[in-house]
Amino acid sequence: MEERGRSFLNNGRILLEDLIASCDGRSNPIRNYSASELIRATNNFDPSCIIQNCSPTEAEASQFHRFIHVYHGYKMFKGFLDGRSIIVKKFMGTEDETRSLAIRDIVVSIQMSNHKNVLKLLGCCLEFPIPALVHEYATKGVLSYEGGFGAKESLPWKIRLRIAKQLANALTYLHTAFPRPIVHRDLKPNCIILDENYVPKLCNFSLSITIPPKQSYAEDSPKGTFGYVDPTYMRSGYISEKGDVYSFGVLLLVFLTGQQALNTYQEGGEYQSIIRYVKSHACDGQIETIVDPKVLGEVKGDKQHLHDFLALALLCTHDSSEVRPHMIDVAKELVRIEKSILLAS
Repeated sequence: MEERGRSFLNNGRILLEDLIASCDGRSNPIRNYSASELIRATNNFDPSCIIQNCSPTEAEASQFHRFIHVYHGYKMFKGFLDGRSIIVKKFMGTEDETRSLAIRDIVVSIQMSNHKNVLKLLGCCLEFPIPALVHEYATKGVLSYEGGFGAKESLPWKIRLRIAKQLANALTYLHTAFPRPIVHRDLKPNCIILDENYVPKLCNFSLSITIPPKQSYAEDSPKGTFGYVDPTYMRSGYISEKGDVYSFGVLLLVFLTGQQALNTYQEGGEYQSIIRYVKSHACDGQIETIVDPKVLGEVKGDKQHLHDFLALALLCTHDSSEVRPHMIDVAKELVRIEKSILLAS
């Protein structure tokens, strides 16, 4: 108990309690959980049943305590608490390096939790050496690197398009709803969890950064996931909302092609970015050469909306950040593309 008490203090008790207290208990009821509650809820963080990037079978669903996702820097466990399933996120690594990531994740998640396309934060625990987060549970699980659930379940094209539209809305909110824009900085498929209705829930704000007052960008050493991170940011160390637009454009290409952001597309086995792959294979309007065959099998008649979707993705991933659209305009274009499909059917 003495160690837990020290951890509680080291994790900025006063700062976080004040932040949690600022949530009025109605619009954002954030709870401070004890370590004992989370240990009980997860069967002491038992990793006995791994179901990464897939929807659970009925047998797996009957087990309340299971390890649902691993990523560099954190683990996400399914638990059962107060009569409902939850996700408990535990960060790994040295305390000094990782504590700030966990606290940043808590702070931004609190601000974003009212958005329907963000994984709702139920609370946190400050009694571990590094704070743990408690989220709502989302039944379908984490997206695969191909934008679906791998070989187990490939998402229909209309669902992929709807997911893209809803994620664009969440990112627009992140960029515009607060006094200063917040940049997610690590958008990728495994930051997206789907509920039982395939509604996407954006999560993992640990690398998020706020644009300072009177500036159009923040300066920081490059962080993110190779294949998704803005190359302009990699070269300069300057990051703005357009960095998220670039990552989102890569995600659009993943949805369209069913391929990973980085893959061995060439015979020599060398890794190639999905942007280079698409640009080299979709010349002269031959979009069929890069679109996921499962998508082509669903689309009957006019394929203009596929061309529009590809054009938007390539605009988002333009080398020049100034040429890329703002996320609000990306969201509007995805709404227009979705409507065009309905009008054509």
